[in-house]
Amino acid sequence: MPAYHTTHTAQKSIGNLALMPIKCQSKSKGPAPRLPNDATDIIDETIGFFRANIFFRNYDIKSDGDRTLIYITLYIQECLKKLQRCSSKEQGRKELYTLAVSPFDVPGDPGFPLNSMYSKPQSRAEADQMKAYIAQLRLEVGDRLLERVIDPETGKPSKWWLCFSKRKFMEKSLSAPGK
Repeated sequence: MPAYHTTHTAQKSIGNLALMPIKCQSKSKGPAPRLPNDATDIIDETIGFFRANIFFRNYDIKSDGDRTLIYITLYIQECLKKLQRCSSKEQGRKELYTLAVSPFDVPGDPGFPLNSMYSKPQSRAEADQMKAYIAQLRLEVGDRLLERVIDPETGKPSKWWLCFSKRKFMEKSLSAPGK
């Protein structure tokens, strides 16, 4: 069975990372085009495909949108690692916010683990726009994932989500080894 790919198309790409429109429920600011809140965007799609796609070691990239999906999938892995240690929704919210705003590498930086799949931004302005877009994605993914992973009855993370925290999509991770 093949991996799931995005059905969304982007009007613009930075490097070869698609600048996909998103609905901003958390009022996060950034360069992403806006979608109405009743539409399905790349973040909803990636969260929906996460548990199926996480099992793939190889992923055939068919569009720049798939690169955005890959980044979000790898970021969800990092979020689940953080949520493992959380005992309440509020603690999870703080952990995911801290993770989202912590310094991160973008394609072209020496510490970015997926430099072989992503092209470097052409200019400093493109690099800044890419960093702002990824920061916006990270904030929005953290907020939406928290709503899906935290059980509303117990206020604790669902074991059916946390069981995927040790898996590695494409044998890759956004964090350095040992973190």
